[in-house]
Amino acid sequence: MSLELTLGAEEELHLIDLETRRLSARAPQILSQLPPESFTAEIQRTTVEMTTEPVATLDGLRRELARLRGTLAKAAASEGLAPASVATAPLSDFADFELTSSGRYGRMQEQYRMLVDEQLICGLQIHVGVSDRDLAVQIMQRVAQDLPVLTALSASSPYWSGNDTGYASIRSIIWQRWPSAGATGTLGSAAEYDALLEDLIRSGVIADSKMAYFDVRPSSHVPTLELRVCDACPIIDDAVLIAGLFRGTVAAAARAIEAGEPWTPLRSPMHRAAMWQAARSGLSDDLLNHSPHPRPVPASQAVLALVERLRPDLEELGDYDEVSELARRVLARGNSADRQRAAFAERGSMEDVVDLVLAETSGPASGPLPASAILRGYRARAGDEAIGLASRPRGVYHDLISHHQSLTADDRAGRELERDQWVSEAGLTFGTGEDAGDFHVDLMPRVISDHEWAAIRAGVTQRARAIEHFLRDVYADQRILTAGIVPRDAVSGTGAWRSEALRLPVGSVHAPVMGFDLVRNEVGGWRVLEDNVRSPSGLAFAVAAREIMDGVMSDAPRPADVIDPTRVFADLRDTLLVAAPEGSRAALLSSGPSSSAWYEHRRLAQEAGLLLLTAEDVRVADDVVYAGDERVGALYLRLDDELALLKTASGDPLGEQLLDVAESGGVVLANAPGNGVADDKAMYCYVPEFIGFYLDERPLLEAVPTYRTSDEVERAIVLGRLGELVTKPVDGQGGAGVMIGPYASAAAVAERRAAILESPSAWVAQELVRLSSHPTWADDHLQPRHVDLRVFAFVTGTGPDDVRVADVALTRVAREGSMVVNSSAGGGAKDTWIRRATKEDG
Repeated sequence: MSLELTLGAEEELHLIDLETRRLSARAPQILSQLPPESFTAEIQRTTVEMTTEPVATLDGLRRELARLRGTLAKAAASEGLAPASVATAPLSDFADFELTSSGRYGRMQEQYRMLVDEQLICGLQIHVGVSDRDLAVQIMQRVAQDLPVLTALSASSPYWSGNDTGYASIRSIIWQRWPSAGATGTLGSAAEYDALLEDLIRSGVIADSKMAYFDVRPSSHVPTLELRVCDACPIIDDAVLIAGLFRGTVAAAARAIEAGEPWTPLRSPMHRAAMWQAARSGLSDDLLNHSPHPRPVPASQAVLALVERLRPDLEELGDYDEVSELARRVLARGNSADRQRAAFAERGSMEDVVDLVLAETSGPASGPLPASAILRGYRARAGDEAIGLASRPRGVYHDLISHHQSLTADDRAGRELERDQWVSEAGLTFGTGEDAGDFHVDLMPRVISDHEWAAIRAGVTQRARAIEHFLRDVYADQRILTAGIVPRDAVSGTGAWRSEALRLPVGSVHAPVMGFDLVRNEVGGWRVLEDNVRSPSGLAFAVAAREIMDGVMSDAPRPADVIDPTRVFADLRDTLLVAAPEGSRAALLSSGPSSSAWYEHRRLAQEAGLLLLTAEDVRVADDVVYAGDERVGALYLRLDDELALLKTASGDPLGEQLLDVAESGGVVLANAPGNGVADDKAMYCYVPEFIGFYLDERPLLEAVPTYRTSDEVERAIVLGRLGELVTKPVDGQGGAGVMIGPYASAAAVAERRAAILESPSAWVAQELVRLSSHPTWADDHLQPRHVDLRVFAFVTGTGPDDVRVADVALTRVAREGSMVVNSSAGGGAKDTWIRRATKEDG
């Protein structure tokens, strides 16, 4: 066999203007200063391709890449530019594309049109010496099943046109649009490969052999086998790792061929699926394993399994120790897509992302070495908000984690005791009777950056306006029902519909206080999980969490300009009184000490200056509501049952009397009866439609894909995937009745199936969102726990200026092994440090 196993690389690099951090189309000027045998033009004038000399070792390849990058960087600097070895330039857009002047490239643009115009992408090609072309064709088919791992390791293109694509490698998706991209299918010899290539050229679909953009191919110009699936890698050692692994797969395949070992190619749809999964998730989620029937496994497991499977061949090449160490480093610090997203999360600055890839491209070949873990034993995961994959704190959390780690066990125990005493003395409990429990606040706070908060505030404002529009409409003209956007039976056919809400004056604000449960996914995107417009709780609990931290952890380092949450009380009072009769008071009408949120009722009334009333404290006379001798013009309803059913101890129909006064305009009801029709879990599916119908806008915050089991088609999907989905009762609150399919027993799944079949309209199902996690104290050490975020909005109308998002949010924490964060399900809370932008932050 002619198997030289030499190494080489072709690396494409963007040219970045150091002043604007955007692409620069000055490749011709740069290339005029460089040796043509090593540097050439690409189809776009914003890119330079460099080609290494053939080498025998991984270290030789490392030195070659460093040498060529240094040469290019020096030439680029003379023009105020710098090279970026990254698959997509984070701030690029279509307008940056300029075609390199040549007849070949001109023909390609004429033939492929937009496909050429979007080629603002850079790849890494690895060459391994295999001069026997028949052998090369056999090898390229056998190595195909290992390509997803190499794609995931290289992934460096999460951003496109300044936006997060949701992919780790959007370049891979763009590249697959070429008609000759992907796998070749089964071929028996080099002659068959050449015949395939000739047929493609004669078809006119491709122009020449250089356009054979197969995943792996015998090179068109040198005696090598060429890997073409990888993104360009900013850190040289990431490229070296990929080269080592690819050479190992080539050697292993050649050995298997020589031994006559049988081989069954992976079916083409499965290969495409595996490559798509690698491009979608990179190292942050599952990859498909190496088996005849691929199944998802954690990406780290897939990477390490490949290294171990190749161990005999890597050892023979003298590469095992180095490849094994480089693989561990990448898994510790993440691939480039992970690092770019981490850089963006710090300040929401795409310029920071550009600066990162520039620094890595021109930095040491090893990149930033993973430091020793501060949190040894911490189960770091891609979606952890505070701890990176190397078990090192992210940005703003570094000082916080260091402070917590500096506490002795006795000191921490003393602080926890002080916290528990505060909770007990304040009566900070949730629930009633045997179900009542202290409200647990973890001592590790959560930080929400200013740019994240700005996006949350905009999305919540939009959603609150749309829901208030819907409530006003559905209890009046019902335009959205007449237009067929929402089916009538989805409204009037639910238990949440209350006909007494039709009596409220036109223009009344139905939901002055709204709550929204948001979740952050593993790539940092925020989604709305649920809407709460009946009587959302948590405002007082969120403020209490801050007070606990102020008292117990006053020495913990805080970021600059954390927002003071106590303004929320004045905002609540002002919201309630906007439409109240002049000179009247606002009051909170509670079910009393039996209410699960009695602490909050007492605290809101005290701090906001509201009268705290139960049914026995209220009287109605001459269409006016009184508490004692004081007129009440606004009633904040925090009742455990419907207002219409409210009676005094003597049996007086107080609820009906209050509705009569509200109908005449004598009192404002907040939140109004019938609001449950808008936060019914099945109605959640229609909120994006509300936004389009009433605001003529697209949702700023994504929703979780949700299935209505009342729909026959969607019900069939749900029943077929019960073990994968989250199912909820449409009228459920507090996490009651939620079943998370992957964590449920077979018996629980069977029971839920029967319940859905018995009453399809009573349930919805949602795709499982991998909630972000946050370090939380448990058993004397920090553990990752799933978290969500409850955000509140005060609403005085439907206009853009009629919604104020409260300067407070409640982080809720799931217990260990759970994804349900509700207090009623044993969850806890964290103080939430919302950052406001400062001049220093930009």
